[in-house]
Amino acid sequence: MGNVLSLVYMGVFLAAGAGLARRLVPHSDVQERVVFASAFATALLAALPALAALVFRFTLPAALTALAVTAALAVWGWLPAAGTAMDRKVERGFWLCLLPALALTGWLLFTHTLYLKDGAYWCGQSTYGDLPMHLALIQALAQQGDFPPGFSLLAGQTVAGYHYLGESVSAVSLLLGAGLKFACLLPQLAALPAVFGGAWLLAKRLLKSAGAASLAFWLFFMGSGFGFVYFLGGEKGNFTRIFTAFYETPTNYVQENIRWVNPIVDMLVPQRATLFGWALLFPALALLAAFALEGRRELWPGLALLAAPLPLTQTHAALALVLICGVLFFRQLLTGRSRAALLPWLALAAVCAAAWLPQMLGEILPGVQGGERFLRLSFNWANEGDNYFWFYIKNIGVVYLLLIPAFIAADKALRWFYGGGLAILLLSEFVVFQPNDYDNNKLLFVWHLLGCILAAGLICRLVKKLPRKAAGAALASVLVFLATFGSVLTVGRELVSEYQQFSADAIAAGEWAKEETDPHALFLTGTQHINAVASLAGRTVLCGSPSYLYYHGLNYADQQAAAKAMYETPGVALLEEWGVDYVVFSGFERNEFAADEGWYQSNCTEVFRQGEYVIYQVG
Repeated sequence: MGNVLSLVYMGVFLAAGAGLARRLVPHSDVQERVVFASAFATALLAALPALAALVFRFTLPAALTALAVTAALAVWGWLPAAGTAMDRKVERGFWLCLLPALALTGWLLFTHTLYLKDGAYWCGQSTYGDLPMHLALIQALAQQGDFPPGFSLLAGQTVAGYHYLGESVSAVSLLLGAGLKFACLLPQLAALPAVFGGAWLLAKRLLKSAGAASLAFWLFFMGSGFGFVYFLGGEKGNFTRIFTAFYETPTNYVQENIRWVNPIVDMLVPQRATLFGWALLFPALALLAAFALEGRRELWPGLALLAAPLPLTQTHAALALVLICGVLFFRQLLTGRSRAALLPWLALAAVCAAAWLPQMLGEILPGVQGGERFLRLSFNWANEGDNYFWFYIKNIGVVYLLLIPAFIAADKALRWFYGGGLAILLLSEFVVFQPNDYDNNKLLFVWHLLGCILAAGLICRLVKKLPRKAAGAALASVLVFLATFGSVLTVGRELVSEYQQFSADAIAAGEWAKEETDPHALFLTGTQHINAVASLAGRTVLCGSPSYLYYHGLNYADQQAAAKAMYETPGVALLEEWGVDYVVFSGFERNEFAADEGWYQSNCTEVFRQGEYVIYQVG
C-alpha cells in the first residue's frame, strides 16, 4: 500500500511539474513539456517537504503539507492561460536519445539497488561503495525525523555541508510506507527525463539542429577517451578482465591514470546528488540559453525555480550555474544595458539570493569551515604524473582534440555559452572544493557537456562539407567509434557486474533494529561501509566507514578510537560516556577488532541473534 501511496504522491508532483511547464515555459513543444515536467517536479519534491519539515520536523504532516501546496500549484498550472498551447511536433532525435538512455539507466538502477536474490541484497560495481551511505541517510531522515538531519554515520555530527535534498526526496516515500528500494528508485526514475532531455534541449538550443544535438548527447553520455587501448593485446585475458575485474575499465583505470568516467555508470547511477543536481541544472541551462541568447526574458521565473534548491541538492551544480550565468550576464552588459534587458537578470539574482543564502549560511558554509581539507589550491584536478595535455587527450579523447577548432568554427552565441564552461574549467583546475580531489569532476563534467556540444557542431559541419555522402558517413563513424568505444565496454561491464551487499542475516539484523529499537538509539558497530544497522534501519552508529567520513571532511578520530576501545577493552564507564545503547557483533567486527565478546555476553543482554549477527543491549 505504501508503494501505491508514494506513486500517487509522485503523480501529484509530476502533474504540478507539467502544469508549471505550461505556465513557465510558454509556447513549448511536447519534448520541452516532458523535460520541464520532470525538472519542476524534482525541484518541488526537493524543496517543499524540506520547507515544511522546518515547521513539522521531517514527518508525515510535513509530507502532507508539501502535497497540499503542490496540488494547489497543479491546479493553477493547468488553468487556461495565454501561451500554454503545446506544439505537438515530435522530434524523433529527442526520443531516439531519451528512450534508450532511460531504459539503460533504469535497468542499472533496478539491478544495482537492493536487488533481492537468494534472500540477500545484491548491487553492481558502481553502487557497491556509495549506496550504503545513501541508504543510511535516507533511512535516518525518515526514521528519526530530525530536520535539518543529523549525520547518522558519525555520532554527534551534524549534516552541515552535505547536500541532503537528494536523500530527502526518497525519505518522503518512506514516510508514506513505501519499501526502501521503491523509495530510492521512484524519484530517480522521475528525474531522469530532466537529466537526459535537459542535455538534449540545451544542445538543440545552442546548435539549432536536432541531429547535431543527438550527436552531442551520445558524445556526452556514452563518450570516452582512449583508455580502451590499454586493454588491447597483451597477455591472455587482458581484454576480458574489463568484464570481470573490479574497476578496471577503459573509463576508470587508475593504474594508467584513466579517470574520466562514464556519466551514466559512474555518476548518475551511484551518485544521487549528481542525478538530482543534473535534473535541475541541465534544464536550467536550456532555459538560460533561451533567456540569455535569444532574449526570452519571460523564462526567468522557471529558471529561478530550478535554481532555488540547487545548493542543497548538489552544490557543484549550483556553482556551475553561477559561473555560466556570470559569463552570460557580462555578455548582456556588453550588448545592451536597457532597463528591460537587465531587470529580468536582477530578478533572477534576487530570487536565487533569497533561496540560496539560508542554504549556504545555514548548512553549506558551516560544513566547509568546520570540516577539514575543503577549499584547497591544487593544480590539474586528479592528474597523477601525466603531461597536462596528454592526460586530457587520453581521458577525454576525440572531443578534447576537437575543442579548439570547434570553438573557432562555432557561432558567437555558442562561444559565449562555452565561455561559462571555460570559467568552470579554470576554477576547477586550480581550486579543490572538497577533501577528494577527484570530486571536482562534478564541476568538470558540466564543462565537458558544453565541449561535447561544440565538438558535435564541428563534426556535423565537416560531414556536410565533404562532397560524397559515403565519405561523410565514414568520417562520422570513425570519430563516433573512437569517442564512444571505451564507454560501450564500461557499460557492458556494469551490466554484468553483481556483488552481494547485505546478506540475509544482515537484512534480518537491520529489520530487527528498525522495528525494535528507538529511532535515536546509538549503535556501536565496526567501521565497515556495509553496515546493516545504519543502512537498513536508519540508526546512528558511533563511527561509520572512514571512506565516507574522510571524504566529507569530518574528524572522526575520537569516535574511531572509542569504538576500538569499546570492542577490545570494554567497560561500563566508556559505554556510558558515549551513550551507546546497542553493540553489534558480526563477521565485520570480529575481523576488524580483537573483540572481547565474552565481556558483552556477561555484562549485557543479548537481544538478537541470527547467523553471524549478535546484538547486545547495554544497561
